[in-house]
Amino acid sequence: MSQSAARGGPDGSATERTGTVVIGGGQAGLAMGYHLARAGLPFVILEAHDRVGDSWRRRWDSLHLFTPARNDALPGSSFPAPPWSCPSRDEFADYLEGYAGEHALLVRTGVRVERLSRAGEAFLVETDAGSIEADEVVIASGFDQLPRVPDLAVELDPAIVQLHSAEYRGPHQLPAGTVLVVGAGNSGADIALELAGEHEVLLSGRHPGQIPWRVGRTVTRPLDLLAFFAFSHVLTIATPPGRRMRPQALAHSGPLIRVKTGDLAAAGVERVPRTAAVTDGMPVLEDGRRLEVAGVVWCTGYRQDHSWIDLPVIDNEGRLVHERGVCVGTPGLYTVGQLFQYSLSSSMIHGVGRDAAYLAARIAERAAGRAHGPTRPPATVMPTAPGAGR
Repeated sequence: MSQSAARGGPDGSATERTGTVVIGGGQAGLAMGYHLARAGLPFVILEAHDRVGDSWRRRWDSLHLFTPARNDALPGSSFPAPPWSCPSRDEFADYLEGYAGEHALLVRTGVRVERLSRAGEAFLVETDAGSIEADEVVIASGFDQLPRVPDLAVELDPAIVQLHSAEYRGPHQLPAGTVLVVGAGNSGADIALELAGEHEVLLSGRHPGQIPWRVGRTVTRPLDLLAFFAFSHVLTIATPPGRRMRPQALAHSGPLIRVKTGDLAAAGVERVPRTAAVTDGMPVLEDGRRLEVAGVVWCTGYRQDHSWIDLPVIDNEGRLVHERGVCVGTPGLYTVGQLFQYSLSSSMIHGVGRDAAYLAARIAERAAGRAHGPTRPPATVMPTAPGAGR
């Protein structure tokens, strides 16, 4: 259900009105739309890219998901691949696009949200395609919005080719010579392994640990099932182990899942300490070793961009203040897809559905409360076309 209505603005323009605006049409936003539709609640999903799934299509060419297909499905749909295979970037992007069509979710693509504020008791979502008033807003724009690069990057010799993992597409982008990959999480390990086929590669950063078996192998599948069960049901904010792990999960990348330390060593990737400084234009490690490199790939994560949110819901570190996705002090505002929102799996594909269901239930409760309150004057239904998030 995704009906909208219109009313006259103070300048005579039409301001669209709907029950819930979901900002972001990735896996979290689509899962949210699915549960809102099941609850019979009116909504619209706004996606900034031109196509659903484009945020995945823009990642590096050889990318495969770190999790098997059986854990890569959204609620109400299976993933069309062998259950223990790891889908490619494009396969998952196409799956998201097909999912939106399969469940008839209204996703407006190519619409960027520019400001979120209050309009009386409602929210005002201002976009580059017009404004929408909504009773509820769900921020599902992801935690990987702005590439994060250390300040020391500007001190490197201009001749060194620098790429963030958001810009990396393949080894052809790097010149001949040694390449330093900074950041040793899943993305850094994946990229370092690929680069090792054509370059001498140094992998710099804290070792995040690893799952000590091969995910997807027949003999280890019981361990896979136990691990993913733990991610979802043991490591949560409701359990002592989960509460102990949450600060660490928010501060550091998770363990290596598919690429193992042995894989990197066999490919000739040298693990080195953290990159701590720059001397004479070249990176210097914590142990004082100065490196002569031709390229650097920064796998140093992302920072969230909440500059467009004109509401008192951001803490001093720039993060949304929420309790299980319900924003504190701002009734009607929610977020989904955040790191460790409820469990370790909350930002994983298989974890967003449960969090979205929880929030849809909270939205339904508020809608029921409004239904028993003062009656609003009828609104004219405004035609909408499938088509956009932040």
